Amino acid sequence: MKLGVQANAWRRQWDEDPMKVINHVKELGFDFIEIPLMNLHELDVPTLKGTLKNVDLEVCTSTILVDDTVDITSSDEKVRKNGINYLKRCIEATGELGATFFSGIIYSKQFNRTNIFYENDILKYSTEGLREVARYAGQFGITIGIEPINRFETCLINTCEQALQLKDMVGESNLKIHLDTFHMNIEEKNLYETIKRAGNNLFHLHLNESDLGIAGTGQVNWDDLFKGLKEIQYEGYASIECVVDIKGDYVWRQLAPNSEVLVTQGKQFFRELMGKYELI
Repeated sequence: MKLGVQANAWRRQWDEDPMKVINHVKELGFDFIEIPLMNLHELDVPTLKGTLKNVDLEVCTSTILVDDTVDITSSDEKVRKNGINYLKRCIEATGELGATFFSGIIYSKQFNRTNIFYENDILKYSTEGLREVARYAGQFGITIGIEPINRFETCLINTCEQALQLKDMVGESNLKIHLDTFHMNIEEKNLYETIKRAGNNLFHLHLNESDLGIAGTGQVNWDDLFKGLKEIQYEGYASIECVVDIKGDYVWRQLAPNSEVLVTQGKQFFRELMGKYELI
């Protein structure tokens, strides 16, 4: 299992000096960095690739369909095409960075209106869009992952089972599953059983506590999760997704003293679990 951290843990520094963040992630002893691609036009991909190579740090990427202009489930064909093209640009950037895995909330716009669930074509549009994106990713040797999120953030894919069903509908072998323990803690009945159900389709995990605070201080049953990971012999990515210093977007109160504390204590907590369950 590869332990990493999402670059948004240092959002201010990431915006100003991404190379400094990459070096810091390496110094902290992580196996990889997850680079968000929401602001794709702002990234200096060649420089990032050079820095990653210089420090010998692995990378994966992720994104979120954040607004109506890139919703691949929109009733407007032009919007759907725009969303597909955006995801293709993410695939291209992923390949340019030297990464082979791209994932996230890529099947529909986040915080989509709840009544869209009752529109007959939403699942059809998502399936068609992801099929096109997956086939494009295959040309670059890239695997993509769909991330189920909780009912308050989407009406489409809330559980691992739903993600697996969507994967089967798309029918492309390079489409896999990306689970997040924050969302799992809300939507799944049992973390162990969910990991077992995902099996070899699981390619990425976001390791988040139930309140998005410091790992081990909330209600996530980490032993159940890691027991499942051991039994499926998980060798994929698992990153700490820290949003402590992103006020107004995700949180409204102090979940940890700062990002650095959450990340460093989280790393120690997860390294110990990896050792306990022989995932190192």
